[in-house]
Amino acid sequence: MKSSNVVKVSFKEQMLQAREDAIIRTVNRLLAEKGFEAMTVDEVAADVGIAKASLYKHFPSKEDLAAAAMVGVMRRAQDYIKALPADATPLEKLRTVVRWTMELKLAGEMPSLPSQNSTLRATLIANRDYMDGLMEVSDHLGAWIEAAQAHGALNPQLPAIAVLYTLYARACDPVLEFLKMGGQHNDAQIIELVMSTCFDGLNAR
Repeated sequence: MKSSNVVKVSFKEQMLQAREDAIIRTVNRLLAEKGFEAMTVDEVAADVGIAKASLYKHFPSKEDLAAAAMVGVMRRAQDYIKALPADATPLEKLRTVVRWTMELKLAGEMPSLPSQNSTLRATLIANRDYMDGLMEVSDHLGAWIEAAQAHGALNPQLPAIAVLYTLYARACDPVLEFLKMGGQHNDAQIIELVMSTCFDGLNAR
């Protein structure tokens, strides 16, 4: 008789994981809506429907809560990048990833990046999972930027690191919210407008 390698997860462990997933979803939404500084542990607990003490059993601090949400988004980005068509050009891959981040932003699923002096920033820098994910994503994007510049698809005069940071900024671009509040464009139109200004510039063609 063959032995099974499947590890059975207890009902209690399943319930704890489900609660943790609910907590992270809530934190992710609140970080997207109001940012780290304005988010409180009390409102996270209330939204999930658990006691504050129970919340701290999963995550010992507000910084740990936010870091878990940021790690989750980074893993989604890693998975998304790995699933891109291998035959797509470097520029096509860059455009696809930028469009995806803006879709998450408009859907309220992209946490706002912490400010320079935020305590969350220090927590993220010390978080191995987050930093490893950030380096992997940056390596992919950086290689595509350099390849697109070599092929003349992106301005080769621009430092690749400046292009990288410009693309990262689209994940927290306030222009998306401003255009949405204006009510004159739907999400798809807003994304195309920002994509155009990002990749085509503002000069008349």
